[in-house]
Amino acid sequence: MGVFLCCTPADEETSQVPAQEEASEEVVEIDRAQEILDGMTMEEKVGQMFFVRYPDDETAPNDASEYSLGGYILFGKDFQDKTTADVINQIQACQDASSIPMLIGVDEEGGLVNRVSRYTEFRSEPFKSPQELYAEGGYELLVSDTAEKCELLISLGINVNLAPVCDVSEGSSSFIYDRTFGGDALATSEYVTEVVNQMSISGIGSVLKHFPGYGDNGDTHTDIIVDDRALEVFENSDFLPFKAGIAAGANMVLVSHNIVNAMDSEYPASLSTEVHRILREDLGFDGVIMTDDLSMEAIT
Repeated sequence: MGVFLCCTPADEETSQVPAQEEASEEVVEIDRAQEILDGMTMEEKVGQMFFVRYPDDETAPNDASEYSLGGYILFGKDFQDKTTADVINQIQACQDASSIPMLIGVDEEGGLVNRVSRYTEFRSEPFKSPQELYAEGGYELLVSDTAEKCELLISLGINVNLAPVCDVSEGSSSFIYDRTFGGDALATSEYVTEVVNQMSISGIGSVLKHFPGYGDNGDTHTDIIVDDRALEVFENSDFLPFKAGIAAGANMVLVSHNIVNAMDSEYPASLSTEVHRILREDLGFDGVIMTDDLSMEAIT
């Protein structure tokens, strides 16, 4: 089970805190997390491992309480025809019902995948894709856009954005290309570092996806996908943006449903012990690992 700590933005005073004091604060947080964990029942521990789809306004608070759910992920339907106040209230109702503060997440990547800003109630226009932003204003615009995105989500009670997309794809015909930075591994790594740093400053949880890297493969939403690339390709390219995000302090890594033959020819990455070992041991990630959506065709 992973413990997720969502930090608040630093102000001038806290940014000047000596390293020793910062370390002692981290120890206190870890001790407090362990104290909470020690007081949980087995049922609560199991429930905390599930980050599930938001069901509906009527049943969500009760489900959160009954099953001790770790979090809810909201999709477009959960914002459609809603006011800002509606969303704030529905999220707060779930938090009030849960004995352990919940993770509330969305996929607000910008471009093709926007759950919130697609509706004018929440933003005058949808957030643009990383490729569009970089073309218009480089990393500076990407960072300011990330800050605005975080501010909007936090104002609604959302504390996790399932972003950034770390996949390396330079082929415009591939499934994942339009959701990526669109550059090589080094350029994508710099993009991921900038975004994760800003998300941390803004106080919202970040999720690196889709480990170990989609490449130019097909869509696991609709089919079983097998990746035949050599392990060296991942080590020299696909892993680099994930390493950059981990170094920048990303909270979570989402693992894809691709079957990567060089790592595990039997199981999808999301269900593979070997892929998880690589992420933990070879890349040194000690945060929360989560699967991609369990309702996708690649595993159902």
